[in-house]
Amino acid sequence: MKILQNICFVLLFLATFSSAYAGSCWDGDVADCKVKAEQGDATAQYNLGVMYANGEGVIQDYKQSVNWYRKAAEQGDADAQFNLGVLYSKGQGVIQDYKQSVNWYRKAAEQGNASAQFNLGVLYSKGQGVIQDYKQAVKWFRLSAEQGDATAQYNLGVMYDNGRGVPKDYVMAHMYWNIAAVSGYKDAIKNRGLIEKDMTSSQLAEAQKLAREWMKKH
Repeated sequence: MKILQNICFVLLFLATFSSAYAGSCWDGDVADCKVKAEQGDATAQYNLGVMYANGEGVIQDYKQSVNWYRKAAEQGDADAQFNLGVLYSKGQGVIQDYKQSVNWYRKAAEQGNASAQFNLGVLYSKGQGVIQDYKQAVKWFRLSAEQGDATAQYNLGVMYDNGRGVPKDYVMAHMYWNIAAVSGYKDAIKNRGLIEKDMTSSQLAEAQKLAREWMKKH
């Protein structure tokens, strides 16, 4: 059985503009954004960080992006904390530092940021910036999965199929792959079909029942 055993280790990308901000800064007015950011407005600081990261209205400059994300992140902005974690993971605008990445992902993850939860799970799976800990990886993948992240759902299926951080369990693996498959995750669709060959009819029925219950709940 050629199950795709690998965790999806692709870190999620930078978030876009926050919809929480109203005014000309939202419209891409860099000068206005800078004024508000320099006055300490965390959302303006975050938006300015996005502008510099994407080169929107300014020359792309990751160092400036890090600068403004950091100011917003230190005020508790979860999106800025997440994006700062991404830049540390990639070594853009800063020296690559997975420990710092873990630090910022954790701050955002603890505020409920699903992308940060997923990325933190990835780093625990790989042992980057932290001691490799599959139980912690499962914890963060599960929190992200419960918010609808299909890649986290897929990864949980892999963890159950491999018995990493959780007991090996085909029923649970199938359940999570089934959930991810509903979102159109192709590898989950493939794995779900393959694992069914090693499951009894009662196991398959239980997995499908659990998936239906999970989706109703979430």
